Amino acid sequence: MNTFLKAKSNLLFLSILSGVFIGTSYIPFPPWASLFCFVPLWLFWWNQTDLKSILMSGWLTSFVLTIIGFNWMTYLFHEFANMPWPVAFVAMLAFAAIAHFYVPLIGALWFLGKKRFHWSDRHSLILLVLLTCTIEYFYWTLFKWNFGYTWFAYHFPIYHLAEWIGFSGLSALTLAANGLFFLIWRDRTSLKGKIYLATTIGIFIALNGLGLWVRSQLPAPDRLVRPLLVQANIGNLAKKAVELGHGFRDDVLQKYLALTKSGVEKARENLDSKAVSESASSRSQRAVDFAMWPETAFPASMGENFRFRRHPQLLRQFQYDLQLPMVIGAYSRDPKNDLATNSLFSLNQDGEFEGPYYSKTILLMFGEYIPLESYYPKIRDWLPPTGHFSPGPGPNVLLKQGELKLGPQICYESLFANFSRKLAQQGAQVIVNVTNDSWYGTWQEPYQHMYMTLARAVEFRRPVLRVTNTGFSTVALADGTILERSPLRQEWFGLYDVPYLENPPETFYQKWFWLVPSVLIFLLLFFLFRGWREQRSGIH
Repeated sequence: MNTFLKAKSNLLFLSILSGVFIGTSYIPFPPWASLFCFVPLWLFWWNQTDLKSILMSGWLTSFVLTIIGFNWMTYLFHEFANMPWPVAFVAMLAFAAIAHFYVPLIGALWFLGKKRFHWSDRHSLILLVLLTCTIEYFYWTLFKWNFGYTWFAYHFPIYHLAEWIGFSGLSALTLAANGLFFLIWRDRTSLKGKIYLATTIGIFIALNGLGLWVRSQLPAPDRLVRPLLVQANIGNLAKKAVELGHGFRDDVLQKYLALTKSGVEKARENLDSKAVSESASSRSQRAVDFAMWPETAFPASMGENFRFRRHPQLLRQFQYDLQLPMVIGAYSRDPKNDLATNSLFSLNQDGEFEGPYYSKTILLMFGEYIPLESYYPKIRDWLPPTGHFSPGPGPNVLLKQGELKLGPQICYESLFANFSRKLAQQGAQVIVNVTNDSWYGTWQEPYQHMYMTLARAVEFRRPVLRVTNTGFSTVALADGTILERSPLRQEWFGLYDVPYLENPPETFYQKWFWLVPSVLIFLLLFFLFRGWREQRSGIH
């Protein structure tokens, strides 16, 4: 085996192997190699004597993991940017070349530190693990994923520890396990290696057992809400035409109204069938507490300045006839700069606005704004089809449905845990997410985005309602249970019974949000200082 490893310990083999391990351990794949995915790359780095090899091998790993794990970007370039498939493929290669550059960055920093301070092998491995955990935590990526989410997607009980350390903390634990597996492989022929393996397996089993215990301690919900989620499956052509004001508005609105009416009628029939008399308890319950439409589902602008236009009036009459409260994604206008906003409105059963609306704050680069445009306005002349939206005020607005407090987020704002944390701190009892995933295909992104959004339910122990244009629309309860999931690319509606807490307690992660990054930084600085002291003292 040593001969085999020595023969294969080269840049091409081990770098690609790590890239394959990482890429095939993320959603929709199971986390089969998460605990040791970096080990092949680290084995190659361990004996290198030049920085170029470190950078090249790290870049190759990052390139391969991106091609495997995020190849849905090719579909996005084709659909959203209207690129021909060959051009979209080239754009995907360019994206993969830079998307996860933190991998070679980690290698370069570790190699330079080791060369400068002559760290011992044990010290080198500790710092390699800490650099990986810390840089992975802080490094900016367009799609903020981490290694913790896949445990949730595949129902490993360890995901309940996100209530304490977040999914970013679970990611750090997963990466730390790579250090143990490095030792397991290095000492695989000795008793020490077997002890490392048994210890690692024991820790993993114990953490999953702890996750089950955490779940068992959750308080029982004391309230119930019945939302109707409506997914109309509007195609990209129609969505773009509506945004530009080029038609399809009546067709889109009528499709949503018809689906919503069907959902309400079915819910009321089901409620009536359960009631044995006029005095039955079910008669005192609403069949539907509110209907919920996805991001920019309403095919016209909403707001006080638009309420008497034809499409808002049609919606208002529809609500009044059905006596149906609604939460609706729609366009609006920012009165300060007259730019469009991507907004979320709450309306009562008569079609009247329930308090202030929310506008999307974290806008999609090149989809809803052009970077640096405020400094160089002429950039828009080069990219005229790009959306020009005004950002909202941040996560400081709660929507109301009666006494229910809803924490609003639009599209990939759900990927930023601190955004949902601020909604929870304001008293949101339920988090609502509206999304349009139609630009990303049906292969990877819908699964990744869904689980990453629903993960907020575990971190802050509040239900998450997620409704999308094309799927997946669903609900995650505060205990992490995911209810019925809509089909992809089909018209659909779903009624849910969602239990929640009137006064949800603050989770440890919510209260100590910055604990994990603070610990990572402290440990990194501590071991860097200790390595410096050892070098100064001549200890090797």
